[in-house]
Amino acid sequence: MTALFRTAPWLALAFTLAASPALAGSGPPPGYVLTDNADLAFTSPDGATRLEQYMKDSGDWDVKWQVWARRGEQMTELKPEQGYGAGFRFTADSQWLGRMQKTGSGEQDLFLYHVENGAFVNATKRSLSDLAWAYFHSRPDTKKMKLDYHISANLMKGAEDAYRWLGVDWPNNRYLLISLSGEMDKHPKNVAVKGLADWKCRYDLKTGKFDVPAMFAKGNAEALNWEIKR
Repeated sequence: MTALFRTAPWLALAFTLAASPALAGSGPPPGYVLTDNADLAFTSPDGATRLEQYMKDSGDWDVKWQVWARRGEQMTELKPEQGYGAGFRFTADSQWLGRMQKTGSGEQDLFLYHVENGAFVNATKRSLSDLAWAYFHSRPDTKKMKLDYHISANLMKGAEDAYRWLGVDWPNNRYLLISLSGEMDKHPKNVAVKGLADWKCRYDLKTGKFDVPAMFAKGNAEALNWEIKR
């Protein structure tokens, strides 16, 4: 057996380890500093995952944030990188993670992650907020509504206990409740602000589909006609 053939298995192992997701990320790149803001620190219900948020300020308003999930010695970046810190909600089994990501003044996106092979990865190809807005605009009663600014998607509190505070008896680790809001440029002269306020829908983590529970029907109708008069 030649030297080439004797070393080939070791080379193959080296390439395998280099490509392994578990070893690919050891933390944020140089220049990123771990925030000491306690409101931006989150730990999963089972205590196995700690979310760490790192910021890099390059000056001239060029600020970037990265979120890393630490599980033991392994660190995995929760993409995408953004310009602000984020809030998070776990399900009770610590297998699903929702990210509430500020994108500007009064604006927010949502991202969804799921544990695969011991690490959190993006659970949907499009952001969860994009999917929620697509569902909103697919409905006969909402599809013609056009919002121009302060467009925001939010995760309602209670994912960790299946929203028991609402008096429901839904299965654990099954649903996420999402609230959508936004404002319009065009409105009557006697109206200061007009738009959408706190329109709610439910996302099924098992099927990947949205619906609106009957308990939200009245509130959603009012949300469609929200305005503040001068």
